[in-house]
Amino acid sequence: MGEMSGFQLGVMGALFLSVASSVSIVICNKALMSNLGFQFATTLTSWHLMVTYCSLHAALRLNFFENKPIDIKTVFIFGMLNGISIGLLNLSLGFNSIGFYQMTKLAIIPFTVVLETIFFKKQFSKNIKLSLSILLLGVGIASVTDLQLNLVGTILSILAIITTCVGQILTNTIQKRLNVSSTQLLYQSAPFQSAILFFTGPFVDRFLTKQNVYAFKYSPVVLGFIVLSCLIAVFVNFSTFLVIGKTSPVTYQVLGHLKTCLVLAFGYTLLHDPFTWRNILGILIAVVGMGMYSYFCTNETKRKQLVDVSPSPPMKEKDANSPLLGSHLDKESKDSAV
Repeated sequence: MGEMSGFQLGVMGALFLSVASSVSIVICNKALMSNLGFQFATTLTSWHLMVTYCSLHAALRLNFFENKPIDIKTVFIFGMLNGISIGLLNLSLGFNSIGFYQMTKLAIIPFTVVLETIFFKKQFSKNIKLSLSILLLGVGIASVTDLQLNLVGTILSILAIITTCVGQILTNTIQKRLNVSSTQLLYQSAPFQSAILFFTGPFVDRFLTKQNVYAFKYSPVVLGFIVLSCLIAVFVNFSTFLVIGKTSPVTYQVLGHLKTCLVLAFGYTLLHDPFTWRNILGILIAVVGMGMYSYFCTNETKRKQLVDVSPSPPMKEKDANSPLLGSHLDKESKDSAV
């Protein structure tokens, strides 16, 4: 019982850290890009991952965690996939209207549910699906305005959805199959994610902004905000892997939409962004959906604990040095967290 309470406290801590750090970095980056004119999002993300890796390396040297080597093929494919998904999301925003980009982000949850149902045989109850539908409806009302379609933008959005969903599912699967912690996985994969964004980021940003990131005038204020953004990103990246590992990709996406609502609210109160009754209505509906999702998840978890009275045989741990992505994935356990 004490172990379960400790696990629940760990989950709550991870969720709080994810929300606090994500909202903070959005506000910081908005000031950096909107007010100071530094609009090189992809390159900035590569710097985020570099600082994250350096911070984790320092933590490793100080014995804050133990490194666990993972098969290089698994880490390479996983890191490249996550790096590509970030680049595709940025390109999707560049080629599409803000409304269509928000629709792209909303589509990640249903697509993740479909993938986990088909490939991992994971069951989502009607109550969970209902709460997710209400959540998506609310976020859609609050954030989606104009919808302008074009062929290139649509293709980029579809690719961004696929790579993001697969990457987040693998974040959860690798941690559980290979019995590695979120810190160990992030430490192993961050260099690959950073590398692909570091080399492709300037080209992507130049294409989207018509400016050269290395020709930008870096004032002390800009440098200060970049450093602050990179430091906050350490907690964002760490909490992302932590939340997905402790809960599920769907729960992480639900949390992401909570962040969207909070950013809209903070934008209105702190930055005086325009706010309408439609935004308020959408946020309220989204909060109802989030509350229902949390309630149903908690009830289903308790129900499973009562049913599973007898301890199940321990799952055989897969060697972390054996390839995971190169072989056929084992079937997902039906009692995995929603």
